[in-house]
Amino acid sequence: MEQKALDEIFMKEALIEAAKAEEIGEVPIGAVIVKGGKVIARAYNYREATQRATTHAELTAIERACDVVGSWRLEECTLYVTLEPCPMCAGAVVQSRIARVVYGAADPKAGCCGTLMNLVQEERFNHRAELSSGIMKEEAAGILTAFFRKLRKEKKRLKQEAEHDATESNISGNRADDGKEA
Repeated sequence: MEQKALDEIFMKEALIEAAKAEEIGEVPIGAVIVKGGKVIARAYNYREATQRATTHAELTAIERACDVVGSWRLEECTLYVTLEPCPMCAGAVVQSRIARVVYGAADPKAGCCGTLMNLVQEERFNHRAELSSGIMKEEAAGILTAFFRKLRKEKKRLKQEAEHDATESNISGNRADDGKEA
């Protein structure tokens, strides 16, 4: 099977993880780590639930893969992730010696695998990862766009409810004051 077809198979697995994150109200980013053609670790964002900045999908997947292989060195592994890794996650890729990174959607705000900078291929580091981008990018970007659209809509609805409740409270308060002497 050619590499592009394999990349799509494993990116679909990462998208499944992203959907799990969305189901629990997390930013829908998913990751899987593959070694020898098999998924050895999978994870999704879990930052809101844990209130920990480090529970990104990539970091959790890297930790799990290290447990599976019994080493911090993931030299024969590929990381598939739905969104371009941030500086923290790109650094973890370098530190864990992951051989290859494949991501779906570019991240214009924090992407460190080519968009803002390219940490995983920085020549001054002692390790560089092969990089493939844009694999199933429409699907990966679509799940994020839909999530944030829904989040903004919910925030707007809650704001409108709060404004309505405040208006109702003021009206009720004014009615109660109408019959009282000053």
